[in-house]
Amino acid sequence: MGDFRKYLNGEELPEKVQLGIDNHLRVDKFTDSNPIVIEARRLFSPERRRFAGIILDVVFDHFLSLHWQRFSDESLDGFIERSYENIQSQHAIMPARMQYVMKLMINDNWLKTYAEMSGIDLVLNRMSKRIRFENKLYGAIEEVEDHQEALEQCFLQFFPELTGYVESIK
Repeated sequence: MGDFRKYLNGEELPEKVQLGIDNHLRVDKFTDSNPIVIEARRLFSPERRRFAGIILDVVFDHFLSLHWQRFSDESLDGFIERSYENIQSQHAIMPARMQYVMKLMINDNWLKTYAEMSGIDLVLNRMSKRIRFENKLYGAIEEVEDHQEALEQCFLQFFPELTGYVESIK
């Protein structure tokens, strides 16, 4: 819901949802200011650097899918199923735009598509079409593939720092 907060009246939301949104914002701030992530952004061409944060967010989801068992005892499929059930159970409190996007996410199994590079390509290209101005996000998969090993190493360094940070703010 953190990505849809401009459509929300936060005071009307359950306390757990408000805490989740606060956590989302803290994670975004931690990620954006992390030296590993800042360095990873430099891997992208000047034309795409403006969108490097978006690209990294999606690419890091890909690497999390690939390395899931390093970070969780739960199976990835079990986590995805539980996540979709949680999303569906909270449908009524979502703003209309989020309801629409979450329906697409579940129907097209977005979380599962992150495991494949072709899924990352699809996600980035779809995002490029939703941006309301001319952009170079479309086709960004080429640069991701050019720097795949370096990006994966960045993820493997960064993600434990992120999980440690999240644990420290609970």
